[in-house]
Amino acid sequence: MRITGVVQGVGFRPFVHALAARLDLSGHVGNDSTGVFAEIEGERAAVSEFLAAVREQAPPLATVGQVSSRELETQGTAGFRIMASPDGAGANTLVAADSATCADCLRELHDPADRRYRYPFVNCTNCGPRFTIVRSVPYDRPTTTMAPFAMCADCAREYHDPADRRFHAQPVCCPACGPRLRLDGHPGDPISSTVELLRQGAVVAIKGLGGYHLAVDASDEAATGRLRSRKHREDKPFAVMVPDLATARRLCEVDDAAERLLTERARPIVLLPSRRLVAPSVAPGNKRLGVMLPYTPLHHLLLEEFGGPVVLTSANVSDEPIVHRDDDARRRLSGIADAFLWHDREIHIRTDDSVVRAFRGRTQLQRRSRGYVPEPVALGGKFARHVLACGAELKNTFCLVKDDHAVLSHHIGDLENFETLRSFTEGIEHFSRLFDIKPDVVAHDLHPEYLSTKYALDLTGVELVGVQHHHAHIASCLADNGEDGPVLGVAFDGTGYGPDGTIWGGEFLLADFAGFERLAQLTPVPMPGGAAAIRHPWRMAAAYVEDADGLAVFRRHEPDWASVVAMARRGVNSPLTSSAGRLFDAVSALLGVRDVVNYEGQAAIELEQLADPVEPGAYRAEESVDLVAQVVEDLRAGVPAPVIAARFHNGMAELIRRTCERLRDLTGVGTVALSGGVFQNVLLLDRAVEALAGKGFRVLTHSRVPTNDGGVSLGQAVIANRRCRLP
Repeated sequence: MRITGVVQGVGFRPFVHALAARLDLSGHVGNDSTGVFAEIEGERAAVSEFLAAVREQAPPLATVGQVSSRELETQGTAGFRIMASPDGAGANTLVAADSATCADCLRELHDPADRRYRYPFVNCTNCGPRFTIVRSVPYDRPTTTMAPFAMCADCAREYHDPADRRFHAQPVCCPACGPRLRLDGHPGDPISSTVELLRQGAVVAIKGLGGYHLAVDASDEAATGRLRSRKHREDKPFAVMVPDLATARRLCEVDDAAERLLTERARPIVLLPSRRLVAPSVAPGNKRLGVMLPYTPLHHLLLEEFGGPVVLTSANVSDEPIVHRDDDARRRLSGIADAFLWHDREIHIRTDDSVVRAFRGRTQLQRRSRGYVPEPVALGGKFARHVLACGAELKNTFCLVKDDHAVLSHHIGDLENFETLRSFTEGIEHFSRLFDIKPDVVAHDLHPEYLSTKYALDLTGVELVGVQHHHAHIASCLADNGEDGPVLGVAFDGTGYGPDGTIWGGEFLLADFAGFERLAQLTPVPMPGGAAAIRHPWRMAAAYVEDADGLAVFRRHEPDWASVVAMARRGVNSPLTSSAGRLFDAVSALLGVRDVVNYEGQAAIELEQLADPVEPGAYRAEESVDLVAQVVEDLRAGVPAPVIAARFHNGMAELIRRTCERLRDLTGVGTVALSGGVFQNVLLLDRAVEALAGKGFRVLTHSRVPTNDGGVSLGQAVIANRRCRLP
């Protein structure tokens, strides 16, 4: 019998070999251009058991997408072997994501009698580096950054032994033959020396799985302050790594869903309610803390010896991508880091840590990267053509699609500088080679000045498809949930190019993959100063509330208030926007939360955290300007700011509900899709889902891809595919 299948991950051929041996089957397994194939012969009952196991018992880092089989004439072969991969094979055998160190490897790491005792690069078929070390396919050692490390006799014996869990584990190594860890300027034990530096308050650059991190003692206020100053990161929260679950529970509230996220093999950063027991500068003014557990042997050794939480933030300057090359790290981080802990295994593709949180028992991805990428997002049907979707400007990802799976890229970042643009273009080239995708359809945002759009428009020999930003958001939510639509799509974010020449961001759409109709929107208001209004939320307060005499925000900005109001009235450098993000900014400034932001979404994030979570009151408004009027009324009446913030959030949820009810009456559509960066606001999302469900709506939210602009590329891809299939 010949069996073929599309398989994601690693360890599948060794698994097939062991399975065949257990069932006394003969034959072989290998890769070809279609994926993984196996030819087996033996007793019919054993063959049936083999087929069932292939579908249902894949190893930890392998996922079987599809399996087909057909009977062949028996050959009378003896034994079972793994065939070498021919050149060009394995294009449909998808590469696995990097995976946290497994329990078996951790036992070896801590066993003084084991030859890999305290070796920072221990791994096996079931764990370790994968995506970040792969140069090309087939996934064999010569095509990874482990190629320079020749296996010693002991490792080679494990690698070739079908009974060993390191059988055909491409990154297999040990202290005798593998990568080495070094701490510049410190000849002793690199782990102990790094721990001592951290205890002394030093900033240490640590080479991880997908790039360098900057680390300091998370309990040391002076050290975290120095890191902020050197990195030019005024307020944006740092993530921390903790040694174990007990420490995570001491620092944060950890429920069952959060524990599941912390301990899954992706080992993402998990956003948790903070008990405020780390240094204030770790997450200033933030009620949540991003926490992750160790995911490499190096992290385990460091955190166990250090014994407490460590800030572990991406090593970069300002808005540049994470540094991953050794020479680049020394050049770019020399003014930030006091020491460098590094190793000589090259990182081929940079990959930031993923960021998640639990929402109503489901995973809500905010940044999909290490541990998840390049696992494909399964689609409902096959694409007729290969598609590249270039994504958005902020929180960029790109998406490549062929057949019935979409490969969403790792987090690229904001396409606002050369380094990030280079990461974007290099990533597209790498993914195209790795997955053998040659796009003949390229989707892009409608905004002509986005660098991702310009990249698409410069391509030749492809069909270009422009996709409206908020339509892409809703299509992304549909694809995330395996739905086709139509739905009532509520797309709330900060900004998006509107076909009518205004800036959209508070949209109610009737949408499916084929198209959309804008049925309603938040009241358009001017953005005084254009982009300046994004950086200075008080300007949006002035746009919403011209007569602010007596309000604190007016007193803080009285010298400039009249001129900003006049600018808005005349429409001078004041484009109209329906943006929900700018509405949240305005309310934030009115309540004295944030007049100036240091990172995207800061005003809205802090407004959400100010809100009293048990306040039942809600402003009743037909339009967004009515919400602001009631905020001002309560302010003048002396209502506490946390109560006002809660009533505003509850009022927004009710406005969404009432609008969707009217649109259901108009269209007959009873399913609502919520998408866009504003729905990262868990308070608003929870209230909106509750309000809509209470009126009989089916509500779709994101789970497999981010609700923010990190999911836009998936939406662009499915829209482009549908348009290209239409007559």
